[in-house]
Amino acid sequence: MKTTLSRPARILAAATAALGAACVLAVPASAAPATVTFDCEARPPIVGPQHAKFDQDATVTAPATVAPGGALDVVIDPAANTVPAEVAGYKIKHIKTFALKIPIPANSTWVGADLTGGSGLGPTPPKIEVSGNVATLSFPGPLAGGAAFELPTVTAHLKAGTSGTIETKLAGSSYADPGLTFTAVVTQLVDIEAPTSCFPNPSPVFTKTTIG
Repeated sequence: MKTTLSRPARILAAATAALGAACVLAVPASAAPATVTFDCEARPPIVGPQHAKFDQDATVTAPATVAPGGALDVVIDPAANTVPAEVAGYKIKHIKTFALKIPIPANSTWVGADLTGGSGLGPTPPKIEVSGNVATLSFPGPLAGGAAFELPTVTAHLKAGTSGTIETKLAGSSYADPGLTFTAVVTQLVDIEAPTSCFPNPSPVFTKTTIG
């Protein structure tokens, strides 16, 4: 069935469509699918440091622009992953005391965060806590070696500063300055605990929001 609009109605419809398009174009979302490579050092007793790398995929979304002093959400959505079953010849029984650090971006103020989803992380739900300019996602586990897991989606609520850009990335620059820590329990005749420190290498900028 064909509907014919009067001229005033056509003008109103066109204006409404143009306004809707303008609203969409004013603050387009910036979405960045990325693979983060973590460079890790485990420190089991006696045998000395052991090194390994593993990848974590994630999609991070933030608005491309925000008004000075305005509110914005950064959404970090990690993909499903699997705990390694073996590293450097050691069978991994499980990992525990997981902590991932997310810096609060320059030119922004932390308001709060929501955690949704996640699976295979053990009986205690993850939590996120802020100290200084770092938000830390943590949970005690354990996660069995070879098991599938998925970290929760983090929706960080921020308030923009007066000018500049707001960039999203992970913390960590070395084994001494880790962005991810956990304890790996490995089996080598007996169970051995190996505190592990990791950092993103390289460390990508996921999203960039311009204030103005």
